[in-house]
Amino acid sequence: MLYNNEKTIFTERRILMKDIFTAPFVKEMQDTTANMYRLGWDERNGGNISYMLDEKEVAEYLDLTKVIRTIPTGFDATALIGKIFIVTGTGKYFKNVKDDPETNLGIIRIAEDGTTAELLWGYKDGSKFTSELPAHLMSHMARLKVNPENRVVMHCHPTNTLAMNYIHELDEKKFTHTLWEMCTECIVVFPDGVGVLPWMLCGTNEIGEATAKKMEEFRLVVWGMHGIYGAGKDMDETFGLIETVEKAAQIYMLTAHMPRINTIKDEEMKVLAEFFGVKYRADFLNL
Repeated sequence: MLYNNEKTIFTERRILMKDIFTAPFVKEMQDTTANMYRLGWDERNGGNISYMLDEKEVAEYLDLTKVIRTIPTGFDATALIGKIFIVTGTGKYFKNVKDDPETNLGIIRIAEDGTTAELLWGYKDGSKFTSELPAHLMSHMARLKVNPENRVVMHCHPTNTLAMNYIHELDEKKFTHTLWEMCTECIVVFPDGVGVLPWMLCGTNEIGEATAKKMEEFRLVVWGMHGIYGAGKDMDETFGLIETVEKAAQIYMLTAHMPRINTIKDEEMKVLAEFFGVKYRADFLNL
């Protein structure tokens, strides 16, 4: 009799479970990856996104007791044990996520050992998460210490931001200052500035550790001659941070070879930041 009751409860739960393909977090990943590909930020299989999900929300769509398989992460993420993420897959093209999310995305949970990911959904062709997952997890850990609401880490290769790397000093004060000068909104959108790393081998724990260190100060980190990392509380904020940097970099690239007649002065940037009440890097201004 007990077995029958348990079976009835399980059956009712399955009937009540929502369709994972209608989940808002899956749709967000589909829409965002499609938009990033359209903008040329994520050519071929370039770029990756990880999005920390609310367990209760995920439980509406998936049986969290059912683990499809386990995958070593190659990194000790003890601080994230039990956390659930939806993550783009390794070798996957952003342009394909919208039509086939179950192949190109995966939902994982960090297992009790801290070094294993439990696959709850996705990667149906037998693949796994992006090779940059350790860098993402390290950045999540760093940002959560600064702001517990930060749940998204996004990496991409915006064209103008990348081009700017080749003709501008890779000094975070100078790089940030130049971007702030390009658009009135810049110091308001990313008042904490932009961290900058020199060229480093991607896909390694070393670049992940260096990025996470920068993430303690910045929500945006440029990877020299490679791309950019952004972190935020949701997909819109994170996308908007990178979008604003890319717009500023585009203006810089359009004007860098011409004599500059006008600019936003440091005194004006200070007034802007104080008017909008943002905590800005005053040491990045020349006052």
